[in-house]
Amino acid sequence: QVQPVESGGGLVQAGGSLRLSCAASEGIFSNYAMGWFRQAPGKEREFVAAISWSGGRSYYADSVKGRFTISRDNAKNTGYLQMNSLKSEDTAIYYCAPATGTFVLRGFASWGQGTQVTVSS
Repeated sequence: QVQPVESGGGLVQAGGSLRLSCAASEGIFSNYAMGWFRQAPGKEREFVAAISWSGGRSYYADSVKGRFTISRDNAKNTGYLQMNSLKSEDTAIYYCAPATGTFVLRGFASWGQGTQVTVSS
């Protein structure tokens, strides 16, 4: 199965910004919301943000609301996560996946490699 490809992570100081990208070929996000999820060491994967297919609705975890902005460009099969005012607790591997609301689309298992975000305090 086709996997999304996440990029844009890196090492940044607290208060800094990063912009993540999610590229997906063969339209795996076609007609689905796109979600970003993250997994910190020793923790379960958690929801970060999601955006509807049309881009008209977006959802955010309380922990990132007001700091992160999700967007997508369906013509390019690409999604983005703009992360501002980063905190050390944002350190994690970030993944994108098709979503239903704030949940991974049922049956989706083709996770990409993710992109590492490390925020130093």
